[in-house]
Amino acid sequence: MGWPMAQQLIRSGHMVSVWTHSRPKLDRFVQENQATAADTPAELAAHCEVVFLCVGNTEMSRRCILGPQGMIHGAADTTILVDCSTISPSASKEMARELAAGNVQLIDAPCTGSKSGAEAGTLTFMVGGPDEIVDRIRPLLLAMGKEIYHCGAQGMGLHAKVTQNLILGNLLQAFNEGLVLSTKAGVAPEVMLQVLNHSGAQSTFVSVKAPFVFRGEFAPTFSVKWMEKDLALALEAGAELQVPLPVTSVSRQMLSAAIARGWGEEDICGSIRLLEDLSGCAVRAVSPR
Repeated sequence: MGWPMAQQLIRSGHMVSVWTHSRPKLDRFVQENQATAADTPAELAAHCEVVFLCVGNTEMSRRCILGPQGMIHGAADTTILVDCSTISPSASKEMARELAAGNVQLIDAPCTGSKSGAEAGTLTFMVGGPDEIVDRIRPLLLAMGKEIYHCGAQGMGLHAKVTQNLILGNLLQAFNEGLVLSTKAGVAPEVMLQVLNHSGAQSTFVSVKAPFVFRGEFAPTFSVKWMEKDLALALEAGAELQVPLPVTSVSRQMLSAAIARGWGEEDICGSIRLLEDLSGCAVRAVSPR
């Protein structure tokens, strides 16, 4: 997602410098776009007023920010670091405290909308940080997205994002169970989808994902491994806040089982195959369109 997000900033007229751990990818981006390359995250932070970070997990974020070549070693006391990754809220708060010792601001701004939203510039950002800093970066966020929700102090954007994906992950499991159950009973999947779309169980997520399941197409827009990671973050937050999350625990285990079957890199809707195999019933349209 970082690639199209950086492109949106360039198209909005901003001077952009980029870094990624893959040098061939970095060189290709610079060749195809009006951007300069940095050799390390520290160098990037030294040359930029605002740095946006979009990586896969907490450890990647920590390495980019606090590692031996991390941004902390190049950032000035006017630098704003904006982490758009979905990572542990508690880890983000810890990093923010360490950066604050050098007067460097860390804003959490995880986003939703997947790759298609990044390419269209229609992402939704959930932001945590001081009002004045959020106001300063708002025009940059609006270059990449359409909706910004200031959720509170640093870390609150991540708590909102983790909660959103908790609900989405549990909805995914309910969809998987329900469609396998109705299909095995004899209800055509297309008919079941029409019922859902005209009932209290209607869901945009189900409406979008169901046709891909019916066709057996699982190219990733949001992969199983990342949803499993996000549910793990929700369970971590639940343990810290003493909030029991029993349904989420089961949903995460089902995704873990799908990963064990080799489907971790595929789209989350492909996780339905686990229940299909266990039940001996494939949820596919008779005449897929």
